[in-house]
Amino acid sequence: MAALFGSRVRRLRTAAGLTQAELGERTHVVSTRITQIERASGAKPTFELACTLDSVLEADSLLVDMWPYVYREAFPDWSRAFMAYSERAVSIREYAAQVVPGLLQTRDYARAVLSLDPLLSGEQQLEERVTARLGRQERLRSPDRPELWVVLDEAVLRRPIGSHSLMRAQLYRLLKAAAEPGITVQVLPFDQGGHEAMGGSLTLLTLPGDDEVAYKEGADFGQLVEEPKDVKHYALSYDRLRAASLPPLMSLDMIRSVMEGNHRGASVPSRSERRRLAQEQLQQSGGWQLRGGGRRHTRRRPRP
Repeated sequence: MAALFGSRVRRLRTAAGLTQAELGERTHVVSTRITQIERASGAKPTFELACTLDSVLEADSLLVDMWPYVYREAFPDWSRAFMAYSERAVSIREYAAQVVPGLLQTRDYARAVLSLDPLLSGEQQLEERVTARLGRQERLRSPDRPELWVVLDEAVLRRPIGSHSLMRAQLYRLLKAAAEPGITVQVLPFDQGGHEAMGGSLTLLTLPGDDEVAYKEGADFGQLVEEPKDVKHYALSYDRLRAASLPPLMSLDMIRSVMEGNHRGASVPSRSERRRLAQEQLQQSGGWQLRGGGRRHTRRRPRP
């Protein structure tokens, strides 16, 4: 992608009748930087430079649209593969252990989370990462947007990231997102104790044709899982997490309570009460029924 980006810059520059030195002067970089970009031989262009090149060369957002793909080449192969799968996914199921998933983050929250990286090189790199993360949210606003199901550990709500107002705005974003069609948000409360996905986040992607991949991520690692039998194992783990979580309506109540700052642990209903309410919701929606052990079964239609 860096080579393709460079060839487009060279073609646009030539069409505009500009030398590399002249383009460098208009974009406030040295001519050797333009040479590096066109040859894809040096550091990748920043988002700011891509925008400036696009404007100077009148590229009609072509270079800006290409930049996220160039930026991805800095990531490991497995990470780029996961991003590519995400763009094609028809369904995304995600468990978040520490922070709100990127698809539902506000700009300020994303900035606060990404700024915690000890390897961050500076403000420019931070802005690039924020831009790339928010750019992936566009998928949720597209006509072919995927179904999104998110399970949040209670720690995600309780751990303050940034200022009080920043965190409040992020929780409000979760409430708004959950009201959108095709998005479901649940909370896994502390009283559920240990579970299989502890220690990191888990994402399951369903692709066209019903193929599935899984992605595990911790503080310092990421792993893309494509082997069907392994993906099936993680899918089962995710179903157990959903079964152990608060039902969607009760989850939103908890988010709202935390946002308003008046939630008390005593207000979290018991497991039996949550199970009863979940059963009622599922029956009303005509969906799955929950029976012993959290296993799911469809309701049988009466014989004619």
